[in-house]
Amino acid sequence: MIRVETLSKRFGATVAVDELSFTAAPGRVTGFLGPNGSGKSTTMRCMIGLDRPHSGRATFDGTEYAALRQPITKVGVLLDAGYVHPGRRAVDHLRMIATAGGVANSRVDEVLNMVGLTTVARSRVRRYSLGMRQRLGLAAALLGDPGVIILDEPANGLDPEGIRWIRDMLRFLASEGRTVLVSSHQLGEIALMADDLVVIGRGRLIDECPVGEFIRRHTTSRVRVRSPHVGEIVRQVRIRGAHAEIVGDLAFSDTALITGLAMAEVGETAAEFGAVLHELSEVTDSLEDAFLAVTGDASEFRSGG
Repeated sequence: MIRVETLSKRFGATVAVDELSFTAAPGRVTGFLGPNGSGKSTTMRCMIGLDRPHSGRATFDGTEYAALRQPITKVGVLLDAGYVHPGRRAVDHLRMIATAGGVANSRVDEVLNMVGLTTVARSRVRRYSLGMRQRLGLAAALLGDPGVIILDEPANGLDPEGIRWIRDMLRFLASEGRTVLVSSHQLGEIALMADDLVVIGRGRLIDECPVGEFIRRHTTSRVRVRSPHVGEIVRQVRIRGAHAEIVGDLAFSDTALITGLAMAEVGETAAEFGAVLHELSEVTDSLEDAFLAVTGDASEFRSGG
């Protein structure tokens, strides 16, 4: 369990994190989202002591990071895949971390196999692509077999196969009962990967809830209906107070989008006057739509158009 409590961090007159509180539960992947400049990276750095907060704290199963015994076995972290010395071999890099953290060297081979780097383990990191460095960073995070995993943009630089791999890996780690907190700008992947969301803007919490609930809260669901009697359906649902629009050419379209009535109510309305239905479905906006709806005013840079 990760618990962040009223965390605040300033850089001079700039407030990077502002009384931020949230939790991330074990057995679930929590997506940590926000626009550029929202304070995500600073929050994660404060959580593990790389930056010192001005107030508040973060705990892992009730203990602050600095007080953990053998922290590598409790919290695995990947914040910057580029921090490895380019002249070092990957296997030596992991052995150094294992030795410093009190982890057996045999674990190095295990994590290299887990992330698919066994065949290039003795290559120097300067020869690694960004995607390979991301895999190496994840291997380092997993060395101590920790119960908490914190990752910042872990899919950065990965090809489509690699992105799917990281998604499946994080879901697997959560299924083992670990707490997984992942920050990413790839909202489509977060929608597929995450169970819960923590969304922040300008250092403040905007919302915290399961992914599906977040989309429902911040978007409008509509009912799509296709029928040769679409005009009459539109007229009838408008009488019942719903909003309805014909999609496409008014003279030829057989499709309408309806807001303000549940799908069952639309079907019942059509049945009342014997309308034939070719389609009756719910149209739900995406996580991207919901995210943009709630963070537009919190973006660091906004279009003037």
